[in-house]
Amino acid sequence: MRFLTNLDRSYEAPQVMVQLLLGVNAAIFLLCIAQSKDMSIPPEFLFRYGAMYSGAIERGEYWRLIAAGFLHANPLHILGNMLCLVLWGGLLEKRLGALYFTFIYLSGLVAGGIVSDLSHAGPYLSVGASGAISAVLGALLALRLLGRIGLPWSFFVINIGLNIALAVSVAKIDWGAHLGGFVGGMIACVCLDILERLFARLLRCKFPEFLKMNGFIVFVIVAAYCWNNSVFPLAQQNVWVLALGVVVVSLAAVKVTDLILSMKKGLAIVVVTFALANAALVWLWSDGLARLLASLCTGWLRGSDVIAVTSVCANVDRSIVIAALSVLALTMLLYWRQFVRGISDVGFVGGALRGERTRQQGL
Repeated sequence: MRFLTNLDRSYEAPQVMVQLLLGVNAAIFLLCIAQSKDMSIPPEFLFRYGAMYSGAIERGEYWRLIAAGFLHANPLHILGNMLCLVLWGGLLEKRLGALYFTFIYLSGLVAGGIVSDLSHAGPYLSVGASGAISAVLGALLALRLLGRIGLPWSFFVINIGLNIALAVSVAKIDWGAHLGGFVGGMIACVCLDILERLFARLLRCKFPEFLKMNGFIVFVIVAAYCWNNSVFPLAQQNVWVLALGVVVVSLAAVKVTDLILSMKKGLAIVVVTFALANAALVWLWSDGLARLLASLCTGWLRGSDVIAVTSVCANVDRSIVIAALSVLALTMLLYWRQFVRGISDVGFVGGALRGERTRQQGL
């Protein structure tokens, strides 16, 4: 098990996903300011772009549970949330990795949105990443209770106390989102710990972080494609059967990957497979990309004298092929160190991955 050996170290620099979330939230807020022409974003503007409101869940607008978490009402609102993300996010992501951190963050958004909706008897409009940020703190507390980290208890007393005081003293703070996200983060963290213990019994290898994150991205994009194109016409009539089928296929893919990793050169094979899969995703969405490029070329790109733009618009199909090849090359570049490690493997890489699985039980 990995522990934070220094009990006084209550801060870690933001990792990749925290940095990405900071950038995305800041970019969306600046875009909202640019379009609304106001530092305090008007409610009607927030509603249009995904704010949670009374009746959203009943109307099946589940996408708002996620979208609302990337909208903020004013500079003070986003500053407070992003400051907490910086203070707590680095600790959690360094401990759990990018994929599990993302899962907990999204779980907090969903749980916070649901509890917030249940806690409002009348009309309301809610935005902000409070549920997700609270989930990060809740997950850290769960890890401390499980004995997986050595953060001092004063860290939780201070941070939880400040959040409670803030929620009580400021009328516009959505306490339901805070509470729901916090509990959701704790539950998600415990579930992940149980899952890791189960994997230790069923799988041979400890999956590298890049593999888990890339696999999740492939899964989400393929699932979105199938949903968008109604590949499964019975989805609405038999959702549970479809969900069970997805789970079975996903578990089978995990086990096959596990078997490949346990082989000599297996890590190199997995890297090449994901590079090809990422390129195939571009081809999978080729129709949508073609329509997007065509729209851009007839819109704000029209009349451009930039050679690259002219070349792209002249042959959209060729541009998509180039994009797929570029994704293939970029993936190989990003995973080059893992590929070289896999190529040079004479049994040590597979053994190290298996040894990590044996050594580490749970998160």
